[in-house]
Amino acid sequence: MAAALLVAALAGGGVAVAVSTLAGVGKGTTTVRELIREQARGLSNVASEQGAKGLTLREIYKDDAPGVVQVTSTAKVQLPTSPFFGNPFGLPQSEIQRALGSGFVIDKAGYIVTNYHVVRGAQTVQVSFSNSDSMKARVVGADPSTDVALLKVDASSRALKPLPLGNSDSVQVGDQVAAIGNPFGYDRSITDGIVSALQRSLSAPNGSAIDHVIQTDAALNHGNSGGPLLNAQGQVIGVSSAISTGDTGSEGNVGIGFAIPINTVRDVVAQLKSKGRVDHAYLGVVVRTIDSSIAQLFHLPSDHGLLIQSVSRGSGAEKAGLRGGTTQVVVSGESYMLGGDLIVKADGVDVSSSDRLRDIVSQKKPGDSLKVEFYRQDETSTRTADVKLGRQPPTPLE
Repeated sequence: MAAALLVAALAGGGVAVAVSTLAGVGKGTTTVRELIREQARGLSNVASEQGAKGLTLREIYKDDAPGVVQVTSTAKVQLPTSPFFGNPFGLPQSEIQRALGSGFVIDKAGYIVTNYHVVRGAQTVQVSFSNSDSMKARVVGADPSTDVALLKVDASSRALKPLPLGNSDSVQVGDQVAAIGNPFGYDRSITDGIVSALQRSLSAPNGSAIDHVIQTDAALNHGNSGGPLLNAQGQVIGVSSAISTGDTGSEGNVGIGFAIPINTVRDVVAQLKSKGRVDHAYLGVVVRTIDSSIAQLFHLPSDHGLLIQSVSRGSGAEKAGLRGGTTQVVVSGESYMLGGDLIVKADGVDVSSSDRLRDIVSQKKPGDSLKVEFYRQDETSTRTADVKLGRQPPTPLE
């Protein structure tokens, strides 16, 4: 069931604070004691390509915590009109909401990385540093498709502690990691754990899939969003972004957290710096992966591939003549649109999963060409189409 893999953004709803007079607000508090554990053993150096000695948690915290900031975004939201509860005339009302997250400094020019969902819809953004200085930050740009946002502050270079960026491609399952952030508002807390898995897929705020995500059991909670996930040398290998709560119904950590790889973030930041947005190549199809059993059931010409469910109007796929499904069928509770083209290769590479197709498209830029090999319904030989990729439709910052 999908609920078992429910992924919750770490900032926003869980830490949003509404300025209101609702009864019961502030009547009880939960005290969380921050622990910074010094371990006799240093974090192992398995993540290091050069075999450098791993740092202790104390050393990582001392070096990197000053570069981690608390991010507070403020937004005004409209409340639904109601003839009840003190609003007898049904007049429009609004309230101020605050979302708490984390971020980290990446250079002496004042650029700070955080999550898009931390600043989504924000009218103002404030960041606070380890010396308790707080200042207004400007949103340079944001990319909902990767859940990355870039902020900038006007601060003295001497007051900024950039964190070193690592190489997420070298990360291995079992590597020791540490996370620094502001869980539930407890600023600059550190937790440690391991890389539990790699190549996870995460749903971005705009519904796109973020691929190659790092899974960790380091404790992440609401407020950790946008903070750094660090390797044994104190280098940033990912940006903490989400947690899975399983079927517990809890909003807290259950040992499954996710971080966006820093190599992905690095590419996004470069584009945000230069033009304030990220241009993602866009094919314009919705596909379903088929296996041999589905292929046999529907008499498809290949036992693997991607069955096109729909084609976006005006997209490169539509202009190239690719077709979507026309007839809906349900098999074991799963819905399929039949009658569309069956993609089997892209740029000469077999595509047996939507992840593989996304990978190929993500390596290209809008305007690039993608060679698609596919079967048309009731045909036994493949066709080829050269698709001119478009630009992924933008999602407003709101």
